[in-house]
Amino acid sequence: MAEEKISYQEIIKKIKPELEKTINFLEKELQGIRSSRASPSLVEDIEVECFGQKFPLKQLAAISITSPREILIQPWDSSYIEGIVKALEKKPLGFSIAVEKNSVRINLPSLSQEFRESLLKIVSQKREQARQTVRRWREEAWGEIQEKFREGKISEDHKYKAKNELQKMIDEYNEKIDEMAERKKKEIME
Repeated sequence: MAEEKISYQEIIKKIKPELEKTINFLEKELQGIRSSRASPSLVEDIEVECFGQKFPLKQLAAISITSPREILIQPWDSSYIEGIVKALEKKPLGFSIAVEKNSVRINLPSLSQEFRESLLKIVSQKREQARQTVRRWREEAWGEIQEKFREGKISEDHKYKAKNELQKMIDEYNEKIDEMAERKKKEIME
């Protein structure tokens, strides 16, 4: 009975959802990094303790931008305000917080050169973490391809085709990561 042949494309296709998750995760991480403009994404996922549980801020309040440097948070219930303020104070985003009746106003000062540089370093770290994750998935797929080659389930020709296709896909994802990081760096420097 002949060994069942395996398609190297299947092995490569298996890691694609993981690479997409890496891109999506990086996108969320970068949205949470402050730039010179106010954005709901700076605060919407901050965890707020309420009734002994933690909730993302976006589940407890309406978040709007009132000016390029101002975010207005209007809780669905005024009893959430204390928890929201505590959660915001824990985040070192360099903004001032003011409570007004039933809302919380966040003022973003202009970024100092020093703060911009530290944000750029954070963006570079996030980019490198994403690239490392992509590298790990490449190594996992390549290891599986080599194993199937040794077992005789993939021909030598297909092994080399697989290596090239895998690298091409990895390069595309690394390019997306670099573009996202560069876009964020430009936002920070504006």
